[in-house]
Amino acid sequence: QVQLVESGGGLVQAGGSLRLSCAASGRTFSSYTMGWFRQAPGKEREFVAAISWSGGSTYYADSVKGRFTISRDNAKNTVYLQMNSLKPEDTAVYYCAAKKSPLAAIVTTYDYWGQGTQVTVSS
Repeated sequence: QVQLVESGGGLVQAGGSLRLSCAASGRTFSSYTMGWFRQAPGKEREFVAAISWSGGSTYYADSVKGRFTISRDNAKNTVYLQMNSLKPEDTAVYYCAAKKSPLAAIVTTYDYWGQGTQVTVSS
């Protein structure tokens, strides 16, 4: 029902900013919770942020609180991740994902995944 394509990754210096986008196709997009996850080499995939179908509820990993902001525009079928004050430890492949509500931070509860976009932060 949902197909996801991420974009916006790249190379940035520490302290800089990037904005990731995830474009979704499917007429039921607005009914899904959306999440961002990341995976660094040799590490397990970890939760970053999630937003409810209405946009009224958000949740962030402790490591990104105060620096990252998740948002969505259901009219454009798009979810965003604004990343500020980036650190080298933020380097990873970032994935967007979708699940039917309610909001959750557990990887295995998400049903649809994008292909990922690389974010590299240099020191």
